[in-house]
Amino acid sequence: MRRMMLAMSVATTLVIPTVAAAETIAIACGTVGKEFELCKSGAEAWAKKTGNEVKLISGSTDASEQLTVFQQQLTAGATDLDVLRIDIVWPGILGAHLIDLKPYIPNDVVQQHFPAIVQNNTVEGKLVAMPWFTDAGVLYYRKDLLEKHGQKPPTTWQELATVAKTVQDAERKAGNTKIVGFVFEAKAAETLTCNALEWIDSFGGGTIVDESGKVTIDNPKAVEALKTAASWIDTISPRGVLNYEEEGARGVFQSGNAVFMRNWPYAWALANAPDSPIKGKVAVIALPKGGAEGKSTGTLGGWQLAVSKYSKHPALAADLVKYLTSAEEQKRRAIQGSFNPTIVSLYKDKEILEANPFFGTLLDTFTNAVARPAKVTGSKYSRVSADFRNAVHSVLSGSGKPEAKLKDLSQKLGRMNKAGKW
Repeated sequence: MRRMMLAMSVATTLVIPTVAAAETIAIACGTVGKEFELCKSGAEAWAKKTGNEVKLISGSTDASEQLTVFQQQLTAGATDLDVLRIDIVWPGILGAHLIDLKPYIPNDVVQQHFPAIVQNNTVEGKLVAMPWFTDAGVLYYRKDLLEKHGQKPPTTWQELATVAKTVQDAERKAGNTKIVGFVFEAKAAETLTCNALEWIDSFGGGTIVDESGKVTIDNPKAVEALKTAASWIDTISPRGVLNYEEEGARGVFQSGNAVFMRNWPYAWALANAPDSPIKGKVAVIALPKGGAEGKSTGTLGGWQLAVSKYSKHPALAADLVKYLTSAEEQKRRAIQGSFNPTIVSLYKDKEILEANPFFGTLLDTFTNAVARPAKVTGSKYSRVSADFRNAVHSVLSGSGKPEAKLKDLSQKLGRMNKAGKW
């Protein structure tokens, strides 16, 4: 077998390939939905093309757990992991352990991607990760059940609660005893940070910490948002949602046992798979507003590919990143797995829009999503997120009042910074 060895050209900063012996590149792939399957097929296609081999490593579905593992490995200078799949809020946390991809990926290729994500992935002038797919929270609903019971898709969270309860109660009365109104991700993990930020921002309650670094979470709008969410538990949402991550919520919805679901776009392809009980019965819209004067918002998600600076083959690893984040590969992943491209031109691709009709109608949701305060809080973001979601979880579970929890949270976060300096 043969491999491409990327070497620095004297005349340019761009790395170019030469031929040498085969190497094995280890890549950490996600495991939610079709992620591992599509990561595997893409990496293997690159290996076949270049004459190299790939080693696939599956990570935890819990983003916080995965971050901890990466931090441990990178801090130890581990050389057995070349390419990392990193969350959009991790570049500032892991950046010191990642190589600069600018010498390996042409600038015109980088500029094809959403500028905001490229900027997010640039730390102290270094492009530490390439955009792989973007995300924002969206609302799934059973269009067949809403039509059956004469209901319209909700535009506010209050309307969602009313419609969900109406359909849930009518279905249960008709013998569908397992049906619930609304499932979402409320486990005390990063996924709850995303859900709760959507509620609070939609009510006008801000983003926990503003762009200047000021803690803003203790405010009446944030309290109202959490009171609203807590009212769903044991009415339209089962208490089990307190332990749901993405796949837990999807499992209930895809089995046909929920009217509404908050999730990421990846669930679309799975909901409409040939063996799905709800194939053809689902629609996707923007998340509801926080009242008539609120706004519709989705938390910015998405994942990037980065190269460990401890990799023994950084040039080859960067070439794999370049391949997997290319327009061709992103198109394949969008069609087969509903993973949102990070390349602007792909949102006009007819084949992608045919496979994912809502990509076009919700483009504003994807491009204007609310960002978690990761950049302003830097290395302390993990603690900020953990404290936030734990406070929210207490409110949802009924063990704490939102007024008290948000006041305590504000004081705790305030002690982490000095005059907005994190």
